[in-house]
Amino acid sequence: MHKVHAYIPIMILLTGCLLNAQQAPIPPASPAPVSAAAQTPLSLPQATAMAIQSHPQIAAARDTAATAGQHITEARAPYYPVLDGEVTAAQGLGLARLGAGSLSASQLFDRFGQGLQVTQLLTDFGRTKNLVANSQFQAQAADQNTQATVFDVVLGVNRSYFGVLQARAYVEVANETIKARQTLTDQVTALEKASLKSEYDVGFAEVNLSEAKLLLIRSQDAVERAYSDLARALGQDQVVHYNLAAIPSPGAPPDSPDPLIAEAIQNRPELRSVQLQLQGAQSFERAEASLSRPTVSVIAVGGGLPYLGQDPRVAPYGYEGAAVNMEVPIFNGHLFSARRQAAHYDAMAVSERIRNLRQQVENDVRDAWISASTAYQRIPVTEQYLKQANLTLQLANGRYNLGLASIVDVTQAQLNLTQAQIENVSATYDYQTAYAQLQYTIGALR
Repeated sequence: MHKVHAYIPIMILLTGCLLNAQQAPIPPASPAPVSAAAQTPLSLPQATAMAIQSHPQIAAARDTAATAGQHITEARAPYYPVLDGEVTAAQGLGLARLGAGSLSASQLFDRFGQGLQVTQLLTDFGRTKNLVANSQFQAQAADQNTQATVFDVVLGVNRSYFGVLQARAYVEVANETIKARQTLTDQVTALEKASLKSEYDVGFAEVNLSEAKLLLIRSQDAVERAYSDLARALGQDQVVHYNLAAIPSPGAPPDSPDPLIAEAIQNRPELRSVQLQLQGAQSFERAEASLSRPTVSVIAVGGGLPYLGQDPRVAPYGYEGAAVNMEVPIFNGHLFSARRQAAHYDAMAVSERIRNLRQQVENDVRDAWISASTAYQRIPVTEQYLKQANLTLQLANGRYNLGLASIVDVTQAQLNLTQAQIENVSATYDYQTAYAQLQYTIGALR
């Protein structure tokens, strides 16, 4: 009996010391060294603006759109006169007749002339008009492709931004886990030195602590990878460890994807681009159909013939002329009809691509809505999971301190708490990423 009474104060004293030890701060493991730029603050809107300004994909898309804009000027060129300067010098045998070749004069003579030739298209019965319309539609489609590229880049920025925040949150979880398990290890070591616990308990606690340290190493590695992904998403050549601002969690997704599908059909730049391509293909089909129609143009020439020793009464000093030319295609081996049919089939193919893309957009919206809804439902579940894991650990610690539970119960409770913390972090940032994906699929991500 006396031994029992002596044992109880010792247990109370050790319990108090261990409780104090739990409250003592344990320095977390040092994170991986980063550059001085790690203190540079960066919000998600700033990151988005930075990527839009400097990402090479967007720059390439803008250059492609600018190229398409120049094709409009090319297509309009026939509306304007063509002015050519000409200089011709010839030497030949007087009074000789042209026997062969492509010279236009039937009698060759020494001459030197210079002048201008103006050619102006009068009408090609709509071909140039339709070619200009086609180039305009293609330029507008290129602009929509540029916008689609911007959306792709912005989605990548959102994903990598949330990826960094999630990885850093995992590091915080790992540090907290190390702190808690270090406390347990110190507690069990003290009890073992007092001959109140065995080396078996110490071994379990140390294994548990080593697992937490490995978790920290993996989490720090994930942070470095996440920052590398962020640099790629921003279009930067160097990795910068920005101090990212937290983003409030968005609200719940809509109850049904149907209104989102209608919005996506209206807003998605990829779909608008293909629709404009169809209009351009139809204009080009009409232009190709105009190949079989006549082309009417006017030609005017004028210039001078400097005196080269011949009698000016025979060889005047200047020349001028004008003509109207109408070219009527008759037969060219079915070339024009084949081009017209090829343009028709191209337009039909673009029409089918529109139908396919509409189906793909609808499917993307449904998939994104399902993912966002599932991720949103995980958040309250993981919060309850975390709450219960905290309570279970408190009970396990209390029972262990009173000798009513084994070290296995405590380490298992710590493991459950770590898993709950990871699940809660994952659910939070998975939903933010899924919500960004949903906004992307409906063309509303900015």
